[in-house]
Amino acid sequence: MGALDEGHFDVVLENGVKFEKDGGDEIEEAVKVLLEGLGEDVNREGLVKTPLRVAKALRDGTRGYKQNVKDIVQDALFPEVGVEAGIGHAGGAGGLVLVRDLDLFSYCESCLLPFQVKCHVGYIPSGQRVVGLSKLSRVADIFTKRLQDPQRLADDICFALQNGIDPTGVAVILQCSHIRFPNFESCFLDSNHERWVNVLVGSGSGTFEKDDSASWVDFFGLLRCRDISLENIRSRTDIKDSWCPSRSHSKLGPCTSTMDLAVTSIIRSLGQDPCRKELVGTPNRYVRWLMNFKDSNLEMKLNGFATLSLKTVGNVNYKDHIRSETNLSLWSLCEHHLLPFYGLVHIGYISNEEVNPIGKSLLQSIVHFHGFKLQVQERLTRQIAETVSPILGGDIIVVVEANHTCMISRGIEKFGSNTATIAVLGRFANDPAARSQFLKMIPSYSL
Repeated sequence: MGALDEGHFDVVLENGVKFEKDGGDEIEEAVKVLLEGLGEDVNREGLVKTPLRVAKALRDGTRGYKQNVKDIVQDALFPEVGVEAGIGHAGGAGGLVLVRDLDLFSYCESCLLPFQVKCHVGYIPSGQRVVGLSKLSRVADIFTKRLQDPQRLADDICFALQNGIDPTGVAVILQCSHIRFPNFESCFLDSNHERWVNVLVGSGSGTFEKDDSASWVDFFGLLRCRDISLENIRSRTDIKDSWCPSRSHSKLGPCTSTMDLAVTSIIRSLGQDPCRKELVGTPNRYVRWLMNFKDSNLEMKLNGFATLSLKTVGNVNYKDHIRSETNLSLWSLCEHHLLPFYGLVHIGYISNEEVNPIGKSLLQSIVHFHGFKLQVQERLTRQIAETVSPILGGDIIVVVEANHTCMISRGIEKFGSNTATIAVLGRFANDPAARSQFLKMIPSYSL
């Protein structure tokens, strides 16, 4: 860990593109190589600024390498009654200080995808000193804004606070969630795909170093989360192999392709050594994940359903014949930031057929077909509507509800936010009452 290496390096890719650390745009050039490897035109309107946006997000998301804990805490220590010899003074001023539910994010060092972190950090003051509460969050943020894995992140925060404010003890608990993004083939086979890998890790120093310490009793008592305890914290050995979903894939190939070398250049540009053992397979894993979204120019094969004419009702009471298919799973990749988004798709149509003769599986296939491309949610919603229109009779409403990881990992950090888009064709386009009726059929959004 530390500040960016000031050394100079050059990386020449197979196509002659050269990345120089001093050039300032090496990440942008690498992103262009990745986009071209996906079969995309880097000059098309939606992608022109993507390299710049990706570079800004990565630099912001790893800014912790340029920050120092000492600079944050040295002017934020205040005189106050502390703890001497492990005994709190009268009035409780020297007891545990706990900051709960800090929402943070970090980049997984194994695959370069962002993961969410809910951080709980506490310390017991000593030497009649306390630290400004905001500094606990800022110190945690320094280490989340680096390429990380959960256990090392918890240890880094704990060690930094122990050395920075010299307390009686420090305790850190992290709830980490890594998106489990499926590949294109598995999406069609596994309709119950788990979206997240969740782990709970902890680290303690001083009076928190032993698991049976009374200080942990105080910590969990103040935390007031019944599902968090020392007993259900994952062991350090378990985390390494089971945390990142990309590690469960087949054996890595050699890191020799143009795209692999482009990712290697990005890692170097962020000030990290791609030969570090934790990063050796990262370029290959990231490229294999990214290739799920290669523009293969495949056509949507509807097996004759495109010419099927459903029985549709006339203008009288057609609102009694609004049908729906809801909660179709969606996975996609934002073309503006090369970050994943995921959610649910709901499709409404008008028919007097009591049972949908098409079947949910075909509609789900259509959603996956359009999802596994570089996308923007508005375009994706329209494409789904236009594809299902000839199948379902022309009166179509499509609603997409999705969470975008770019909302947390490029400086905005709006955790829990989601985006809804709508596309309408036929009678739904001109009838607000019909749209309203369908919208009431959609289950509450929960992912």
